[in-house]
Amino acid sequence: MEASLPQIVADHYVDLWNEPDGAKRRAAVERLWAPNGTHYVGMREARGYEALMQRVTGSHDKNVRDGGYRFRAVSDANELRDVVTFHWEMIEPGTGRVAATGLEVLLLDAAQKIRVDYQFIVS
Repeated sequence: MEASLPQIVADHYVDLWNEPDGAKRRAAVERLWAPNGTHYVGMREARGYEALMQRVTGSHDKNVRDGGYRFRAVSDANELRDVVTFHWEMIEPGTGRVAATGLEVLLLDAAQKIRVDYQFIVS
């Protein structure tokens, strides 16, 4: 069964946070976000490709590279007009247990690129 467009967006989004190669990570940021796209999590804000790269790289280095965790998209992506929502999980190394979960709310532009990304840490 072929994945839906919102699930493809969710899978590509989560793959970005696992990507070890900086150049590929940069290409994925530019492929996913509009040039002035914004990511919000808690009190943090990242706007534009440079800030988005810092945010994604910081998370990758802490959680994936150093912590050994992996992120995966839950198969629950939905789309309504220009909004895509989905949950993700951070998987503990060795055990496969879910260490954290989150909810993404993405507002897309006409080219299907992320204008605004609201990240909620659920647990």
